[in-house]
Amino acid sequence: MRKSKTILFRYLLILSSIVVLTMLILNSKNSSFIFIDLYIVAAQAILLFVSVFNYKVYTKKIIFSVINTLNSTEKNVIEEVPLPLAIISENGTIFSYNSLFLKKLNNRKDCCGEEINKFISNKNLSEILKHKGVDISFNNKRYTVFGRKIEKSIVIYFFDDTYYKMATLEYTEGRPVVSVVTFDNRNELIRNSVDGQDLQIIAKVESQLQKWSSSTSGFLKKLSSNKYLMVFEERHLRRFIAEKFKILEEIHEIKVESDIEATISIGIGRGGRNLKENELWARKALEMALGRGGDQVAIKNGASYSFFGGISKGTQNRNKVRARIVSGILTNYIKESDLALIMGHKTSDLDSLGSAIGLHSIIKKPYNKTSFIVINKKQSLARKLIEIFDNIDKNIFVDVKEAKEMINEKTLLIVVDTHNPSFLESEELYQYASKVVVIDHHRMMENHIKNAIVFYHEPNASSTSEMVTELAQYIPDSSLTKQEAQALLAGIMLDTKNFIVKTGIRTFEAAAFLKRKNADTTEVKKLFVYSVETCKEKCDLISRVRVFNNCAVTYTNSTSSEIKIIAAQTADELLDIENIRASFVVYPYDGGSNISARSLGNLNVQVLMEKIGGGGHHSTAGTQIPNFSVEKTKNKLMEILEDY
Repeated sequence: MRKSKTILFRYLLILSSIVVLTMLILNSKNSSFIFIDLYIVAAQAILLFVSVFNYKVYTKKIIFSVINTLNSTEKNVIEEVPLPLAIISENGTIFSYNSLFLKKLNNRKDCCGEEINKFISNKNLSEILKHKGVDISFNNKRYTVFGRKIEKSIVIYFFDDTYYKMATLEYTEGRPVVSVVTFDNRNELIRNSVDGQDLQIIAKVESQLQKWSSSTSGFLKKLSSNKYLMVFEERHLRRFIAEKFKILEEIHEIKVESDIEATISIGIGRGGRNLKENELWARKALEMALGRGGDQVAIKNGASYSFFGGISKGTQNRNKVRARIVSGILTNYIKESDLALIMGHKTSDLDSLGSAIGLHSIIKKPYNKTSFIVINKKQSLARKLIEIFDNIDKNIFVDVKEAKEMINEKTLLIVVDTHNPSFLESEELYQYASKVVVIDHHRMMENHIKNAIVFYHEPNASSTSEMVTELAQYIPDSSLTKQEAQALLAGIMLDTKNFIVKTGIRTFEAAAFLKRKNADTTEVKKLFVYSVETCKEKCDLISRVRVFNNCAVTYTNSTSSEIKIIAAQTADELLDIENIRASFVVYPYDGGSNISARSLGNLNVQVLMEKIGGGGHHSTAGTQIPNFSVEKTKNKLMEILEDY
């Protein structure tokens, strides 16, 4: 109603202004008529204000006529309600209220005819009627507003719960958060420092951590040479998240003369029932952060994780002690088992199949145990390698159906090149297994195999084939043939893009070991060749490339049986273009669409793919999106790249 009055007033005012302006223009040459015009304008102004006043009186009469329909009992009930209360029309005009409403919400000023929106923070009336209490803020106070429809009017109640809401907020914001911090590459920095620089580096890192802790109301305590405990309140965590944990970048600024940056990993536990549970979650979160390559923050809140950072390539651990220990444990489990089944991920590649072939050799030769590789030959990306070993031994491969018939309580299932159950060649077969071993190099994912008796996970290894090659060196009497050594070398070459990315000393040591086993690089190269038709499809993909934020993005609607291999190879080749940080190829596959993502390490494609349900490694990743067209997937990818 107030809104209608305002509109009427504005309308009359504009109309009067037009009349005055017209008169002044028409009579500008005759001054005697100007005074007459002014009298007319004055009379019109009086008429305008009288009209508005009469309209106000009219609206008041309507409101009071509505109020008078209430009997004395109803009026007393309204007044006796111990909460601020207002009765409004269906369109939100106030026509009655009690004294508490006037006192608490409108400073004792009459508000009949005004809009209720003024008092409910423009919340929708239908929303108030639908929900059992809507939170609003008004005049620095917090209210829960309830609404009830009665015939053609609405009753609005205001419950002042400022104290309780502020107390709840303070309790929530003051909840303790536990974090465990580790200095990832402390030993490497010390090895590469000179003239006492190591002590300065450690002091600088600890100084930054202390400064970070001092910005909170919590504390920092050193647990060991490279591990720290930090406890602070929830309110500070919200700030850290908003800042995207800039402490990671501040630590990066600490370098040795060889330009190796310091990195830290942080595991945070929040939302637990007590400090003990938060501390347990913090340690699990730290394991997750380190499993994803370090130099990042992992926050565990119940069953869910969130991640920040993780942009560096990670530092390869040169200590081979763990490989030697794992080889000993694996040997014992092989001896105790009657059968070993080796299974990789869906659409197996050269790394998945190469590492499986290496393990098959390790199991069968020294211990004479029955071993099979579980694989779907039709969907494999390493069909040339399958053909080579089919000619050597047709009994080396079995399909999922055959494996299910073999498996029993004494079967050892070894999972290679993945740790996510949903990525396995057969998740059902994994569910049947009572003893599971995992060997993988991909960065840790939230949904990982949790019941493994051995979980050999090295996110800084170049490939699973490299890890298996190291195990072979510590298992006695394991003798790889030339073809087996070439299969492992092919796996390493695939994941390192011919020793360009993700390589370290251990990568070349593994390759040297395989060369000593007569691996022929020329024969390995033949596993990577492709047909003329494949070349044409790759050229078509390259011709569609669009560069966005230094990322090469292309797509195809081809349904070729080789499209997955073509997409992966094209993504690799697009990195040869100048100033390209990462490449993405979108293509249709299995009723949906896929993305092959690659980088040279200066952009973490794993993080990008995780945003749309995928994963992988720092420089090699991908995702599968069921029931999503290529066009929709491409648009979604562009949105992610724009936000990154």
